[in-house]
Amino acid sequence: MWTPYKIPLTATPQSFSIVLGDIHYIVNLYWNAAEQMQSWVIDIADSDTQKPIVNGIPLVTGCNLLEQYGYLGFKGALIAYENGSDERPGYDNLGGEANLFFVTEDNTDGAAA
Repeated sequence: MWTPYKIPLTATPQSFSIVLGDIHYIVNLYWNAAEQMQSWVIDIADSDTQKPIVNGIPLVTGCNLLEQYGYLGFKGALIAYENGSDERPGYDNLGGEANLFFVTEDNTDGAAA
């Protein structure tokens, strides 16, 4: 079974500390205003050292934003969702119609996930 955790966001650039899969991170979220790539972008850093882990992940819907970074040990999926739409979250609707979820797999039988 999968469990989604909604990451509370507002439609403004922000930096915050968060625990994802029992690991503490610093997240920076900002708007990329470049004409061809307008989107919210997320950077993730180690909370202890402040060193970047991964930078420049655009918030797009329909995929695990962390999938290509599996080798970094993230313990779940990061999913952007906009009320069933395939559109990227817009500048004004983040935290409203558009949201970000961290999804973990429950491991109730003790087997490795």
